[in-house]
Amino acid sequence: MTDDLPCLMYLLAHDDSAEGPYDRSRTELLVRAAALADLASRGRLGESGDTVTVAGTEPVGDPVLDGVLHDAADGHSWKHLIRRHRRRTLTEVEDPLAEAGLLTVKAPRTRFGTRRLTVTDPAVPAALRARVSMALHGDGPVREIPVADAVLLALAAAGAVRTVVSRQDQKTFRARIDACTRRLTDLAPGLEKAVRALPTTMIAAQGGMGGS
Repeated sequence: MTDDLPCLMYLLAHDDSAEGPYDRSRTELLVRAAALADLASRGRLGESGDTVTVAGTEPVGDPVLDGVLHDAADGHSWKHLIRRHRRRTLTEVEDPLAEAGLLTVKAPRTRFGTRRLTVTDPAVPAALRARVSMALHGDGPVREIPVADAVLLALAAAGAVRTVVSRQDQKTFRARIDACTRRLTDLAPGLEKAVRALPTTMIAAQGGMGGS
């Protein structure tokens, strides 16, 4: 499971000092977008006009990806699918990580708080951040960056995950981030547009708009 894009995105966005994702509502959207990109890279999602299409009926074999694939079967836009059932998808990523011993779970401090989560081995997200940092700071052609790393970098930048892409990085490496984001076009042009629109989508989601 830890090789799937939604799981990698979750670990990339995890902040032990926050005892969970750096920003839960933003991470919900990033994990959904990562799942869609993963499915598109497997050839299971495409698009026709503004509508996401599904190829094949067999399950992927991963509960998170299969859940998102099921959501896509009704015919929606990429942007809608990023917002849809995002809270459910985040929990579906966290629970298996906890069951596998990669996360420790503590009860909320208050009645209406959220559970507290800590990565058991800090070396795991550290190695992942180093991998994405190499994609950001490297001087090789962007086309040679693995698609997964380009997607993770594009999402981290769009979601303002500052432990991965600092404000200074966002300015200094703007062209490289843009080129990595364009790699999403190889998966689906509409998905690239939806990822570029994520900052606006996140503002709307935090205001209570969009699906759950």
